[in-house]
Amino acid sequence: MQRSKQQALMFLLGATLVGGVLGFSAERVFNKKPGMRVPARVQMYDDIGIDSAQRVTMDSVLDETNCKLGDASRPLRPVMDSIRNEGFNTIKGLMTPAQRDAFDAREKRMRTRMDSSEKARDAEWAKKHPERPRRCASGPRGGPGGGQSSGPRPFL
Repeated sequence: MQRSKQQALMFLLGATLVGGVLGFSAERVFNKKPGMRVPARVQMYDDIGIDSAQRVTMDSVLDETNCKLGDASRPLRPVMDSIRNEGFNTIKGLMTPAQRDAFDAREKRMRTRMDSSEKARDAEWAKKHPERPRRCASGPRGGPGGGQSSGPRPFL
């Protein structure tokens, strides 16, 4: 009995840590406030002296690379979603009904904010690249449309 309690506690601790890391990462990715920091690509281009013609070509190569990375990670998403949902369900089992409702409402707000940020990024991309209105051939979650797939961290 003691061992199963320890395992449950370790699972919850792990889920909490993973949630914290994912939350921190999502905050860094999706919270694009003006003046926050120079994008990684621009910083790299400036550091190594890339001219504007080279930037256009390198942007295309890096965008294609990021799309391919997203496509390669797509088969893992159902497994990762399943693991996440299992952890959330375990955590929800510890909550009162009011806490579960608040947790569900918070998750819905976060999803709405992420979807809104993704649409804004896609619109900004289309504005900056009228010759290529979509960043990837496949959509953000495997369907047709704009948006970079939400797979691994972009190459740059």
